[in-house]
Amino acid sequence: QVQLVESGGGEVQPGGSLTLSCVASGIMSSIYAMGWYRQAPGKERELVAVITSSGGSANYADSVKGRFTISTDNAKNTVYLQMNSLKPDDTAVYYCNARPRIGSDYWGKGTLVIVSS
Repeated sequence: QVQLVESGGGEVQPGGSLTLSCVASGIMSSIYAMGWYRQAPGKERELVAVITSSGGSANYADSVKGRFTISTDNAKNTVYLQMNSLKPDDTAVYYCNARPRIGSDYWGKGTLVIVSS
């Protein structure tokens, strides 16, 4: 079992920045990759960014490339999402995800990001 707890959401003006954190606990050796997803009101959940547990490879949604950066601190079992140049379209609940080598994904409860002037 793996537990994920997100933090760092809030309200920010367009053009601003936020950093989300996700602390993981449990059997982390089973985890292959970690990522961030988001779900805006009335829309389906979508992938934002994903990184392998070793931190060696990261992928981003086209809509956030060049603005968001995903990173890990394995010593702290934490994955971060640095979000810059935020836009109103980035408003969503952001969920932390952990993908095991076998079995179903683990999810956090989410943290709300609002980008508004």
